[in-house]
This record gives sequence, structure tokens and C-alpha cells, in this order.
Amino acid sequence: MSYDNLRKGRVSIAGHFYSITIVTHNRQPYFRDFQLGRIVIAEMRRLHDDGLVQSCAWVLMPEHLHWLFQLGAGLSLSDVVRTLKARSAHRINKTLVRQGAVWQKAFHDHAIRREEDLRNHGHYWVTNPLRRGIVTEIGCYPLWDAVWISDD
Repeated sequence: MSYDNLRKGRVSIAGHFYSITIVTHNRQPYFRDFQLGRIVIAEMRRLHDDGLVQSCAWVLMPEHLHWLFQLGAGLSLSDVVRTLKARSAHRINKTLVRQGAVWQKAFHDHAIRREEDLRNHGHYWVTNPLRRGIVTEIGCYPLWDAVWISDD
């Protein structure tokens, strides 16, 4: 599949919810390393804190990221993903004392049109470590979060 095919029909509207999947270059399992995973999370948080996205749920698997968010008004969907990839790749490469691609060029996106689908998407993504057999309880996996989880 051409990377251009992933862009066909892509709509980027502030205030809308999107589910994206980003895969590492050559499916390299960088995020088995907790420290490298925290780099990506810090950059997602930075985009959130800057008001460019409102994160709803995410899970960072060893070789890919699923992220559900509401797009803010400052960058397009592609620009948000490009910024996350560039910032995190720079920091990961610096940490690993290396150069080169960390992420694949493209990403998959899905616009969420109904509010009830938000929880379904979020739940599906954050339970990915369970389905893959990485953990037996989601609380044992450190690289995920969802706004629907409370301390109560």
C-alpha cells in the first residue's frame, strides 16, 4: 500500500475526535524500554498541555502507538502526528546515541463520529496488552491511560 493512500480522504477538523495508530520503523520494539516509552508519553503530554490536542486514551505498545484525542485549533491532524514523531524521535535517538528513523512515514487515522464510540475505541486500545498476552491485568502494563479511569 502506498503512503499516499493513507492520506486520501483525510479530514482534519478542530474539535473532532480522532483515533490514530503510529508504527515504529521496521516495527522495532523500542518501547519495551520503559524509558523510551516515557519519552513518547512526555511529548504527547506536551501537545496536550499546549492545547493542540485533548487526550482521551492511549496505549504505547512495544512497536506502535494507539492514541485517541480531540484535535485542538492550532495544527492539522497530520501536523500533530508529525510534531509528535519528530520530537520523540529526536529525544529517542539522543538517548540511544544513534541517528535514523524511529517511526514509519505514515500513520493510520479514524475520525470518531459518535460520542459513544469514544469509550469503545479507548477501551479496545488500552486492552491491547491483554489481548497480546504481554500482561494478565491491564494495571500491570505501565504505558497507557484513559480519561475514563478514576481513582474512586
